[in-house]
Amino acid sequence: MKKHYRHENNCLNCGTTLEGKYCHNCGQENLEIKESFGHMMNHAISDYFHFDHQFFHTLKPLLFKPGFLTNEYMAGRRVQYLHPVKMYIFISLVYFLLFFQQKGGDVIKVDFKEMTTEQMNAAVKQIQQNQYIPAKAKKEAIDDLYKDNGYKVINNKVVKDTSKMARDRIKKEKADPHMFAPTAIDTSFEQYTLNQHKMPAAKRDGWFERYYNQKAYAINKQKINIKEVVEEGLKHNFPKVMFLLLPLFALILRITFYRNKKFYVEHLIYSFHLHCFIFLFLTILMILKFIIPESWDVVSGWLAFGAVIAITWYIYKSLRVVYHRSRWRTITKMIGMSLSYSFVFFVCFTIFLILTIATAV
Repeated sequence: MKKHYRHENNCLNCGTTLEGKYCHNCGQENLEIKESFGHMMNHAISDYFHFDHQFFHTLKPLLFKPGFLTNEYMAGRRVQYLHPVKMYIFISLVYFLLFFQQKGGDVIKVDFKEMTTEQMNAAVKQIQQNQYIPAKAKKEAIDDLYKDNGYKVINNKVVKDTSKMARDRIKKEKADPHMFAPTAIDTSFEQYTLNQHKMPAAKRDGWFERYYNQKAYAINKQKINIKEVVEEGLKHNFPKVMFLLLPLFALILRITFYRNKKFYVEHLIYSFHLHCFIFLFLTILMILKFIIPESWDVVSGWLAFGAVIAITWYIYKSLRVVYHRSRWRTITKMIGMSLSYSFVFFVCFTIFLILTIATAV
């Protein structure tokens, strides 16, 4: 559909005198103000497919030409490719949506305590019919279900487990102990604090012990499920943590390749492109695992092994293309960079878990 342009040569957005169909100052297109519904929809759709064209035009070099996009961006050839930040946001969004819906995990949440025979059989049937749980995980879940209710399987038959160990296990489960429960005999944090003040200053708990016990008593009092809190925290905040790790990874790159005399932003662009590839590659891998039948465990194992090899090779190749080091120097730099990033990731993830639990009470 043909676009209707204004005859006037002034930009309605910033007032700059135009020398074409687009403002060279702000980039706005010089379209007619009053346009039909068809023209409006055409403009919106063309903008969408412009993004679509850029995205698919970027996919091929991103997947098959390690380091190419970073060099193109720093050389100024950027219009035909999707911006690194925009591409990262889009790919990471798709990746994390699939990641938290993938196989395994707590797909089924059933109360396994004090179940009747009918409830237990229904839970077993539910587990067996769930297509997202691998066969091995199904067997383990069903065995745990029987154990938690005082049963065991002998010669493919479910029989009552009358051993003392089974009775003790059920008694412990009925007690419903909570994670991070304080070991002190005090029944409340107020009583714990009062008893602390009665003790000599040298024997009182330090700041960390007091803070730990405060949170522990609060968790017990509110019956907070730590596992659920952490899972919800991962779903909502882990993508943000990964985004914040990108500048730290770029800093590691700058320290590792300081002799290349590159600006920090160049390392940051490479960081975005590398994480885009990893997330996109893992997204494709997850889709393949969804498609592959559960009985093909060997294929899934080879896919995981191949993914490690492919990602390692991609990182090595992209580092050589972007930083122009020899094979041996690239390998040694890559090992040091990986160890540093693993340490930073571990520290950030630990802080994230602590803050997630601390803010839950």
